Amino acid sequence: MAKKLGVGVIGCGNISKAYFSLSPMFRGIKMRACADLNEAAAKARAKEFGLRFETVDGLLKSDDIDIIVNLTIPAAHYDVSKQILDAGKHVYSEKPFVLAVDEGLDLKKRAEKKGLRIGSAPDTFLGGAHQLARSLVDSGKLGKITSGTCHVMSHGMEHWHPNPDFFFVAGGGPILDLGPYYISNLIQLIGPVKRVAALTAIPATERTITSKPRAGERIPVTTPTTIHALMEFAGGAVVTFNASWDVWLHGHSPMELYGENGTLHVPDPNFFGGQVRYSKAGKPMKKLPKWDHPFQKPNELHASGLLANYRTAGLSDMAIAITEGRPHRCSLEAALHAIDVMTGVLKSGETGQFVDMQTTCERPAALGIKEARALLAKIK
Repeated sequence: MAKKLGVGVIGCGNISKAYFSLSPMFRGIKMRACADLNEAAAKARAKEFGLRFETVDGLLKSDDIDIIVNLTIPAAHYDVSKQILDAGKHVYSEKPFVLAVDEGLDLKKRAEKKGLRIGSAPDTFLGGAHQLARSLVDSGKLGKITSGTCHVMSHGMEHWHPNPDFFFVAGGGPILDLGPYYISNLIQLIGPVKRVAALTAIPATERTITSKPRAGERIPVTTPTTIHALMEFAGGAVVTFNASWDVWLHGHSPMELYGENGTLHVPDPNFFGGQVRYSKAGKPMKKLPKWDHPFQKPNELHASGLLANYRTAGLSDMAIAITEGRPHRCSLEAALHAIDVMTGVLKSGETGQFVDMQTTCERPAALGIKEARALLAKIK
């Protein structure tokens, strides 16, 4: 049995519940403690999940913690991850793991100096649907991918999130909040990006919160909430990406890839499962049969029904990769390249110019059925 690495969490907000509740499904990790600047929030989470409460400083000094998961707000990700690395711990960060390429390069330098690992969400591209799409791309049935489209559009986050302020300032917006799911999936499907261009806008400079407990409160918007981007990939494909929180309804597919020999429709990269569809050389679009991938199976009840949710798969893969001495899939290099793409898109929106990427990366290793099963602590 693989060694389990002790895991602590800094940041006990909305997203922490998913990490705490889903982590027992996976090998290689053991949640031990949590911390937050809001100690009441950390104590509540610790009590809820049977963990040890720690102050942030106490967690950084804990001998039984090998990896610290950074679930703070995006604007704090760099500073907190730097503290974690300087304390001699591996880091796994919620997305986006930094807000600038220079910050990511600094963290990389610090990690390499101490022989530490950095990983980052999202890990949804490890889901069964997206790995099925990956297997089709890798099979060559589509031929060379020449182009594609991505669309993630809604009317914002203030309708459901209890404290949505950070979504609408620098570090937030649909490109940095939702873009990581799409860009990470594109990287694992077709590789790194060469250059980008974009038009961006802030149609509404204020938003009214309609979720509890702050319903009726107005908050400022200082980052673009509508982005129309173009991405040229190193392999030659050109992909459009539209991300917006100013759209009530649309009819676009989340992701479509067009190859020399066919078309691939990929479900929402924000989720692990969904229906993959394929058309060969102009023939009618067909649903691909769902394969027996463990991260395709619905396991969690949501308002829309049963969904597949295997968050912390990336954390588990990183922990096991550390003990096995192999690369992990939710790597610093891939996450940093995604940041390069997204910040490049925002820069292009400001300047009106194409922006060349400063970084590149390898495609993460595919996670087939056998590899995915090896991450699970128990197969049902």
